[in-house]
Amino acid sequence: MTTHSKGASRAVPSQGEGSSQFALLSERRFAPFFWTQFLGAFNDNLFKFAFTVMVTFHAAANSDVNPALVVNLIAGLFILPFLLFSATCGQIADKYDKRSVAIFVKTLEVGVMILASYGFIARSVPVLLVCTFLMGLHSTIFGPVKYAFLPQALTERELTGGNAMVEMGTFVAILLGNLAGGVLVGLPEEGPKIAALGCIVVALVGRSTSHFIQKAPPLVPDLVIRWNPFSETVRNLKLAAENLVVFRGLMGVSWLWFFGASFLTQIPNFAKDVLGGSEGVASLLLVVFSIGIGIGSLLCESLSRRHVELGLVPIGAFGMTAFAVDLYFASRGFAHGPAVMGARQLLQTPGAFRILADLGLLSGFAGLFSVPLYALVQARSAPTHRARVFAASNILGALFMIASAALSVALLKGGASIPMIFLVVGIMNAVVALYIFLLVPEFFLRFLSWILANLIYRFKIRGDHHIPEHGAALLTCNHVSFVDALLLMAASPRPIRFIMDHKIFKIPVLGAIFRLARTIPVASHKEDPVIYANAFAEADKTLAEGGLLCIFPEGVITRDGELQPFRAGIMKILAARPVPVIPMALQNMWGSFFSRVEGLAMTKPFRRGFYSSVRLMVGAPMPPESVTPEGLQARVADLRGRLR
Repeated sequence: MTTHSKGASRAVPSQGEGSSQFALLSERRFAPFFWTQFLGAFNDNLFKFAFTVMVTFHAAANSDVNPALVVNLIAGLFILPFLLFSATCGQIADKYDKRSVAIFVKTLEVGVMILASYGFIARSVPVLLVCTFLMGLHSTIFGPVKYAFLPQALTERELTGGNAMVEMGTFVAILLGNLAGGVLVGLPEEGPKIAALGCIVVALVGRSTSHFIQKAPPLVPDLVIRWNPFSETVRNLKLAAENLVVFRGLMGVSWLWFFGASFLTQIPNFAKDVLGGSEGVASLLLVVFSIGIGIGSLLCESLSRRHVELGLVPIGAFGMTAFAVDLYFASRGFAHGPAVMGARQLLQTPGAFRILADLGLLSGFAGLFSVPLYALVQARSAPTHRARVFAASNILGALFMIASAALSVALLKGGASIPMIFLVVGIMNAVVALYIFLLVPEFFLRFLSWILANLIYRFKIRGDHHIPEHGAALLTCNHVSFVDALLLMAASPRPIRFIMDHKIFKIPVLGAIFRLARTIPVASHKEDPVIYANAFAEADKTLAEGGLLCIFPEGVITRDGELQPFRAGIMKILAARPVPVIPMALQNMWGSFFSRVEGLAMTKPFRRGFYSSVRLMVGAPMPPESVTPEGLQARVADLRGRLR
């Protein structure tokens, strides 16, 4: 259930109703934050990759340095602060203004890069390893700030687009940072010095942009910080687990890092050993992967109608598995020549396009998988604990990445090939996704509603801003078909609990779906007084908990397309729990496959063609004291108009 703190602040958006997520880049409440996090991710990877290349390909000050050992130390030291300090950093982000924390982080980054410049110039591996740990700490502090800042700066309708921009920006920054680090440090003679200068310049620019981030006041200024990272880590994980949907969302995000790390870590050796390619081929694969996840992330806003759309998560999971498995088969059939290929030669080799397409598509579907999950956790977490919840996410993500590395090592030692790793991870992804969807049926239900609203119908919504982002409300709608509830699910950013005739539960498939949705069965008092009493008790409980409840006041699905008289049950609900009433009307649903246009529904699949237009009209909230069955029916009739 979404909670709302009186202390939470949210900027009033200036985006137009039809503006895209890119319009956020022109707004003060988002642009400085975006460029600050972009530059931070860019510098992390510029530094790490320059250090890696210097150790691997150039002479270090200590000729006894083992490059392979140092490369693994770089990866381990960078991730170590996430395990040690995420819990503390989450508390800091909840206690202090997030703008102030961001400025501190970027100031720390400048100092670390100045120290790193000495390490590059002196080619001192110990100094650069210390800087690697400190840059990991820099990212650990900024992580909870990054995801807790967005819900304070953006509206619910902008969360998906904002997260998509951040996700896209992060992977583009990783890509460009790696490319820049490799190019700069590889310059003849002065490469390490130029790389050091580049790190300092990027840090200074990032420090400058952080100054323009808008204030995000602390939501728990009196929070007492507990400095024991181990006990606080356990406490944060328990805190996240209190909300099952949020915790499963965190697990999904963490799994994505497992999945992504399994592929990204293997790209260099996959390019060399499987494709017979050079460094240029590895760079090409990295570019394809980054572009794929960027495009997938950006598609989320248009596919989700600018809401937090969990229906995209199963679609993303399916694509991740399908193209990971196909990458295995495409790699097995790939035959390269004896000579080392460059990127151009690879593109001219039969079978290469399929491999690149698989890699790009699996990462694109990963973007569809991740963005709604981040937006879900932001929208459903208590504002007062949001940063600490994302601190828990960082801890879980780090553990999952370590587990990914351990699994890959175990498989390789057991004789598995790199394509076999891709196959195993792809199959594991299907199992993990199915497990999450079974535990939290909302993912599956939103998937069904998304399919119905986007592939079976052309579903348009007008006035959905009247559906409240927070607090209890009673939704009312005309009842035209057996899938009205699923369409209303697609229109709402929040879960809706429905009251429906108990007879619908006897219909195969639909009955099972509505049970998953925790639909409340209702019968007349004369027909079954126990079901009648339980229905109103559950309805009151839902509203008391601040949820959305939907009732079809006609009580039955129309048999002629016209509104039936509204029954008095809605007045009984409002008498016990006065809440705003949101009138809604479905247009053009009459005559579709699921309606009773010819007596029996669901008998003629193409009765009105495929992908027909359906619209939902949402009216302004009505005060509970002004509601009567007759007045509400007239309001719904006005919203519906002439389109049955």
